[in-house]
Amino acid sequence: MIERCRVWISATRPRTLTASVAPVAMGTAIAQGAGLFHAGGALAALGGALGIQIACNFANDYFDARQGADSPARLGPRRAVAAGMIRPRAMLTATVLVILVLVVPAVVYLTQRGGWPFVALGATSVILAFAYTGSRWSIAYLGLGDLFALIFFGPVAVAATCAAQASAWSWTPALAGVGVGFLASALIGVNNLRDEPTDRVVHKRTLAVRLGLRWARLAYCGCVIAAAAVALALALWSQRWGSACAVIACAALIPSMQRVMAGARGTALNRELAATAQAILGYGALFAIGWVL
Repeated sequence: MIERCRVWISATRPRTLTASVAPVAMGTAIAQGAGLFHAGGALAALGGALGIQIACNFANDYFDARQGADSPARLGPRRAVAAGMIRPRAMLTATVLVILVLVVPAVVYLTQRGGWPFVALGATSVILAFAYTGSRWSIAYLGLGDLFALIFFGPVAVAATCAAQASAWSWTPALAGVGVGFLASALIGVNNLRDEPTDRVVHKRTLAVRLGLRWARLAYCGCVIAAAAVALALALWSQRWGSACAVIACAALIPSMQRVMAGARGTALNRELAATAQAILGYGALFAIGWVL
């Protein structure tokens, strides 16, 4: 039973869930800075964001196994369905349950606070969770995963979190979200850089496959640098200088950028994947603390 729980927890890809937590922390800090903090709205935003990411991870596990992307040659952590640890039907059922238990209640609550935009956002997020790897013409297989992460784990997530509490949408959280979105894109990028050999075989045309390893490495470093630039630009524009502390999280990735540009590949990139996930959390936390203080 304990081992079964471990398998399911591993299937959520807990290390990468920082991509959901960080933008919620940032949006909440911006709402708090405007005197509009609302605990219920913040918790609903967090539950919805985590639910969508976990559902997307479960669906990815299911569909990639069906399409042969998670073969024994995979260089990353074992995926539950492909490894036979979870049955395909059970994974698909779990995906739906996560949506019903976490996402739907969050959307209902947020709709009561902020109206129809949350219905549209919730429905779009659920559709994209399945569309990410649902077919050979899906987001990830067309090389759009990096852009998806940039938008939905960046401006959309931060702006929606702030709106969930302020009951109004504004540009400031959307602009702030661009920074953490770039780091989310870097997370997808280094994952795809690691998986490039096996993705190429199954025609999963990520940017690493489409553009080649050199450009994929440059894109990773560019995303990290862009995230730092956004934090500095927003601090200058908003005059909330403390938020610039988010740059520290980007600076912590300098060794990772050096190793990536030096040609790290295969399982060696698991280290950089973990570092990038931690940097996302650090970016969100440092921005939030700096913004409020």
